[in-house]
Amino acid sequence: MAVVSLLPQVEAFLARQHGHFIDGKAVAGSGARIAVVNPATGAPIASIADATSEEVDAAVASSRRAFHGAWAKTTPAERGNFLLRLADLFTQNREELAQIETSQSGKIIQISRAFEVDQAVNFLRYYAGAATRINGETITPSLPSFNGERYSAFTRREPVGVVVGIVPWNFSIMIAVWKFASALATGCTSIIKASEFTPLTMLRIAELATEAGLPDGVLNVVCGGGDAGRQLIAHSGTNKVSFTGSVPTGIAVGRSAMEAKLTRATLELGGKNSVGFLPDVDADTAVAGILEAGFVHQGQVCAAGERFFIHRSRIDETLEKLSQALATLKIGDPMDEETQFGPLSNQAHFDKINQFFRQARSEGDEVVYGGESLEGPGYFVKPTVIRVTDAGASLLNEETFGPVATFYAYDDEEELLRLFNATPYGLSASLWTSDLSKALNYVPRIEAGTVWVNMHTFLDPAVPFGGAKASGIGREFGSAFINDYTELKSVIIRH
Repeated sequence: MAVVSLLPQVEAFLARQHGHFIDGKAVAGSGARIAVVNPATGAPIASIADATSEEVDAAVASSRRAFHGAWAKTTPAERGNFLLRLADLFTQNREELAQIETSQSGKIIQISRAFEVDQAVNFLRYYAGAATRINGETITPSLPSFNGERYSAFTRREPVGVVVGIVPWNFSIMIAVWKFASALATGCTSIIKASEFTPLTMLRIAELATEAGLPDGVLNVVCGGGDAGRQLIAHSGTNKVSFTGSVPTGIAVGRSAMEAKLTRATLELGGKNSVGFLPDVDADTAVAGILEAGFVHQGQVCAAGERFFIHRSRIDETLEKLSQALATLKIGDPMDEETQFGPLSNQAHFDKINQFFRQARSEGDEVVYGGESLEGPGYFVKPTVIRVTDAGASLLNEETFGPVATFYAYDDEEELLRLFNATPYGLSASLWTSDLSKALNYVPRIEAGTVWVNMHTFLDPAVPFGGAKASGIGREFGSAFINDYTELKSVIIRH
């Protein structure tokens, strides 16, 4: 075994009394304590404070002071340089951040290093470059001249103000970076509401941001349950909310934002993402694609594939080989560098996934592999393959957000395209084939915000990411984020 020992600084950090990070300093918090649990053992490793209304007010007041004060005086280049310094600190503290993340989320250490920290660095550097590329345009109006006067016009982009970022528990570093780095790049200030399950990395990141020279109040972190998020959304001092999470909660967030004060809202929600293999894809290639699409971080990825469509002539061989591949995965301690499949991230989600296992059996679906939890401590389940014969089956249509891949056999490619779109969700999808011409013809017919061809899940900061249909509104990154974090102001001059 290659089990990683916690660094002394990680042990010291976990032992601290955690609360919030407000106005440039750690705040113990006066609210009820919430335990942070290691999913691999089920044992508490730390605790945080549930934010009180006074603490929420303090965070918002701090953000507003910073927005109108020190941060408003910075140039785009200065904002970009701050994000570059923070990226360097992420790199210098890579192992510390990865170990804290694995300890609180159960994410295997390799994923914490490569995706949470390293990919977050890529996004920080992308936003740093974007800070100096926020531009308006000049316009020649057609207003009539009465006395020889002429008109000129231009638009400018101005930051919207205080941005609330509500971060889920599955990628607590990378998704937080999407939210606060985009806000800071445009000149906004940010309040991150961390998940009560995985708040610790964001508290450490806030300390690194101060070390990088960020003025007090530009980045605040509020911890606690759902009530803290609701207060931030409805607060008169906040101007935008960016939420990543489930569809029902996202609808509630959007409704609350509109009812409060027409607050801008970016909603990156879940989905039941489709993965389709054309008949020219052999079983070995399909198995590799299924593992990539459906089982990274135990399927706890909003864009992960959950509904898999394989041609009837290929499905039996593919499922047999997939079961063999899953049986070889090493399930265990996420701090062991040889582990390939770790625990689910929290008790509530563990209970939910086990309920899906029971539901599949009660509805007569075929559990091809897995479908059960593992004995012992921690929130471990087996990666699971379910085959259904009815396109209306619950497990083919209900989001599980876990390592539950449901398969359905199709007979022709027109049927496949109908199956792709027979869902109220539309976050992502992937199409696998060696016929690129056919793939490019099919992509416009697939109703999803992101469509991959011969790959799945991987994201690039330059490419916008967001949902269609019930999977959300707005884009988290790519150049489109500028529209969400700035106001467009028009100026007309008579001269």
